[in-house]
Amino acid sequence: MDLRERLGGYAVLVTGAARGIGAATARRLAAEGARVLVTDVDEEAARSTAAEIPGARSRRCDVGEQSSVDAAVAYAVEAFGRLDVLVNNAFGPVTPDRERFEDEPDEAFGGQYALTFMGAVRCSRAALPHLAAAGGRGAIVTIGSVNAEADFGNHAYSAAKAGLASLTRTLAGDAARRGVRVNQIDPGTIATRAWAGRERELRLLSERVYPLARVGTPEDIAAAVAFLASPDAAWITGTTLRVDGGLLAVNTHFAEVLGD
Repeated sequence: MDLRERLGGYAVLVTGAARGIGAATARRLAAEGARVLVTDVDEEAARSTAAEIPGARSRRCDVGEQSSVDAAVAYAVEAFGRLDVLVNNAFGPVTPDRERFEDEPDEAFGGQYALTFMGAVRCSRAALPHLAAAGGRGAIVTIGSVNAEADFGNHAYSAAKAGLASLTRTLAGDAARRGVRVNQIDPGTIATRAWAGRERELRLLSERVYPLARVGTPEDIAAAVAFLASPDAAWITGTTLRVDGGLLAVNTHFAEVLGD
């Protein structure tokens, strides 16, 4: 199958799609034939990104508000006549950990829970009836993080992402009865604007930490999303796919010590 036609006729909603992984995902899915709704809390940025993608539309969506989510889903269905795929990419702002865990405020955890975890809940809840009506093409792909599987700091963010992994498994069982697949991708370090000004750190991570000798790109994650959203993944559900350059599978530092 020509990849430009793999998602032909599909209608997709991507959250947090104005920049980074979300924007790359919107571009990739459109390149494979999908009609894409670019949503983001930053309406102007979403509009700008959608303008660069043939056939795409944009809509402001705050995943922290159910009414905003419901309106975005309704807009997608009205614009495209259907909804086949939801990509849960939006997440809350990541703040540095306090020096001592006991000094971590409730707000750090509450904010991540409200946006990163509950944002995916709200979007999935609103989209599911339409995905179930998609004739077996319905799919949810959620962007998690390797932080859900190992300690890379950021207590609140990591806990919220771990919650998404559990939600992916439990929702997969419920949604399967309605013909909808639910999967998650756990990226490693991805070179987005969040790393602006930290090029030295990215270089060191590439040289010393990642077995494949580079950090990831938004396009790496977008390619994985496209696969899980497509008919090529028709018998995959409830799975978390690591897209991490081997980070969690290979202990590079351990191997270096043994080699000394």
